[in-house]
Amino acid sequence: MLFTGPAGTGKTLAAEAIARELNVVVQRVDVPAIVSKFIGETEKNLDAVFSSAATVNAVLFFDEADALLGKRSKVKDAHDRYANIEVDYLLKRIEAYPGLVILASNLPLDIDPSVLKRMALVVDFPTAKDQNTTTR
Repeated sequence: MLFTGPAGTGKTLAAEAIARELNVVVQRVDVPAIVSKFIGETEKNLDAVFSSAATVNAVLFFDEADALLGKRSKVKDAHDRYANIEVDYLLKRIEAYPGLVILASNLPLDIDPSVLKRMALVVDFPTAKDQNTTTR
């Protein structure tokens, strides 16, 4: 699942409510904290997150997922190559995870289209000013 919308619109609260309804814990992942500038470290951090969550059947909630799921770019240097590998790695882990994974983003337009295609559900959380709640 992907939850999109500005800060303070209830994305985290909704993830917690879903976990409560499923009678499981929610494991919040602060994506900027697990992204590393060192090659291979982000993947190692993600592996630890998924392994830990699988042992307790947690709902994984990736807050600020856009920090990791940026649009893949043409490979101009090693940095681009490894950034693309990180997106691929996360998508593979999400697909293999036996539980529910929820990604949250304030910047959905910055997310790689391949990620959006893999989401079973995308829920837009509008601000209080916007009365039109949309779900895709």
